[in-house]
Amino acid sequence: MTRRGLIGPAVGALVAACSPLGMLNRFGPRDAGVRRVAQDLPYGDDPRQRFDIHAPTAIGIDGLPTLVFFYGGGWDSGSRTVYAWAAQALAARGFVVAVPDYRLVPEVRFPAFVEDAAAATAAVAAVSGGYGGDAGRLGVLGHSAGAHLAMMIALDRRYMAAVDRPGLIRAAAGLAGPYEFLPFDVAASVNAFGRVPDPTLTQPVTFARADAPPLWLGHGTADTVVHDEDTVILNDRMRALGGRSEAHLYPGLNHADLISTFSPLFRKKAPVLNDVSGFFRRELG
Repeated sequence: MTRRGLIGPAVGALVAACSPLGMLNRFGPRDAGVRRVAQDLPYGDDPRQRFDIHAPTAIGIDGLPTLVFFYGGGWDSGSRTVYAWAAQALAARGFVVAVPDYRLVPEVRFPAFVEDAAAATAAVAAVSGGYGGDAGRLGVLGHSAGAHLAMMIALDRRYMAAVDRPGLIRAAAGLAGPYEFLPFDVAASVNAFGRVPDPTLTQPVTFARADAPPLWLGHGTADTVVHDEDTVILNDRMRALGGRSEAHLYPGLNHADLISTFSPLFRKKAPVLNDVSGFFRRELG
């Protein structure tokens, strides 16, 4: 992300599975009382345009707020299967949680992956009622590049309007997200965005507005991949315009910590999961 750093290039699905977050998914403890209730649901024709849904297992639970979670990976790597543990952590707190894959660089470039995020969110809303969710109370969130996707579809009206669901997103949260990273001067941003005629259209901060859905922005102060300055910039811009936004800076947490604290293994490091789930409970009801 320029002067403040950005996510590095892709290293492949195998490396992702063997990464610290991938190892959490394979070997870490899981929250009880939740399960994957749907797998490989399509929202397009491409093999990566698929999503899974996780939900509480208690009988008779219905009408729960629905969340769509976008993982990170520099817009060029990642898999929904690596983040089941994070989705289940949220589901254990009373949400129906969908995790989509999306098309990646170099097969596509901006805005294709943002368009995928919007299409996936609309598709989740269309089916969530069948899995105990309430599409009328839908929020989006993401980590790292996934936070960029969540903020783009929450703030830039064009994406959800293009899938005929304006106003669908009622709240949005970003964890360790890049929101203002001009000029493009590292491989990840050059490859994903470098051909865009107007680079400002790639930046979530460009679309801050008073009537945006309420935002929750979290960042670790020890993050050297995407510095916490990004969260401060977007939060300050939103508030200056009269929008609803709250920023949470977690002392000593690094880039991966913001999502790894969702795991029972690392939950005591910081109350990130409680903070973000509390935000969605307040805003979605």
